[in-house]
Amino acid sequence: MAPVRKFKELETRVGYHFKSRDLLKKALTHASVRQASSKRRDNERLEFLGDRVLGLVIAELLCEIYPSANEGDLAKLYNRLVRGGTCAAIARELNLGPFLVLSEAEAESGGREKETILADACEALLGAIFLEAGYETAQQIVRTLWSSRVGASSPADAADAKSLLQEWAQGQGLDLPAYVEIDRQGPDHAPRFTAEVRINGRKPARGEGASKRAAEQAAATALLAREGMWKRSADA
Repeated sequence: MAPVRKFKELETRVGYHFKSRDLLKKALTHASVRQASSKRRDNERLEFLGDRVLGLVIAELLCEIYPSANEGDLAKLYNRLVRGGTCAAIARELNLGPFLVLSEAEAESGGREKETILADACEALLGAIFLEAGYETAQQIVRTLWSSRVGASSPADAADAKSLLQEWAQGQGLDLPAYVEIDRQGPDHAPRFTAEVRINGRKPARGEGASKRAAEQAAATALLAREGMWKRSADA
């Protein structure tokens, strides 16, 4: 387990210093760690709680920032902000990986970088903070850690194809989409990119655009359209 000094560095990044180190350790302990006693010591229950805390804070924040947005747009923004990929990205910004308590086998298989493990640990931390310090403290921490992402989102871009494709893939139990640049043509001042999106178990799709991001968006749109999801998602 990490020394106290290292824990203080993590707590500083999170924005909260725990009174109970046992609670912090539990929030960082993956279910792969088997315990001799029957008492659960992993972070699954804290993750369950933290997921609900995060959802409430984000829903409250979006209603506050966008008082005129309709329910459909708010739902799209909400899903983007609370999904596993976003929680895992927050966990990486906090450098949670080295602090995770994993079984030897899970650690050797790259568990400290796995999206789901990082996302769950991030939510478990929020659950632990809620239990120890209450909703207002957890609320402030979520608002701080998610501030740049909330500020970068708006109802106008809620129907982002890459985000929708990721949400769809997660909902289907598929791997996350991977994007590959296939081609780049034209002069530097007016390039034309071709990108391909790949998901295991699905036929790849391609798209073109004046930037890598535009080409990736086009590829995501093509795959969503082929699966019959784009029009329904964009109009929801």
